[in-house]
Amino acid sequence: MTTRVHIATDHAGMELSAHLITALSAKGYEMVDHGPAEYDAEDDYPFFCINAARAVVADRAAGVDALGIVLGGSGNGEQIAANKVKGARAALAWNLETAKLAREHNDANLVAVGGRQHSLDEATAIIEAFLAEPFSNAERHVRRINKIAAYETTGELVD
Repeated sequence: MTTRVHIATDHAGMELSAHLITALSAKGYEMVDHGPAEYDAEDDYPFFCINAARAVVADRAAGVDALGIVLGGSGNGEQIAANKVKGARAALAWNLETAKLAREHNDANLVAVGGRQHSLDEATAIIEAFLAEPFSNAERHVRRINKIAAYETTGELVD
């Protein structure tokens, strides 16, 4: 089964986004670009990142194998925006280990990376590590994710 990957960026991640679309498509990923379509130093990344996160959540709810990538200068704002979508679990990754742990322990469905923080090769390796790592399904991790999801839905902390 081919993994669909939704990708969005701000102006600072456009070069990395274009590179990733080409590189990941060549590896068999189905890439869906949520923009922006052209460089604008004044763009507002929340629109692009929220749309990518919404698409990941909708695809997964429909049984589609989907993950997401949000990019910016640091990746911080993009991660925050994506995490405003109910069901999105975006993790900021800055090395191979944080990328793998985001999937293995947190079942993160989006990864945020700072385009100004890494070379193209390093950022690509981080994202490939995220995409390749499966969720462990360990009981403790499932339990913790369920507590976060319950709070997201009800606003109540469940012990």
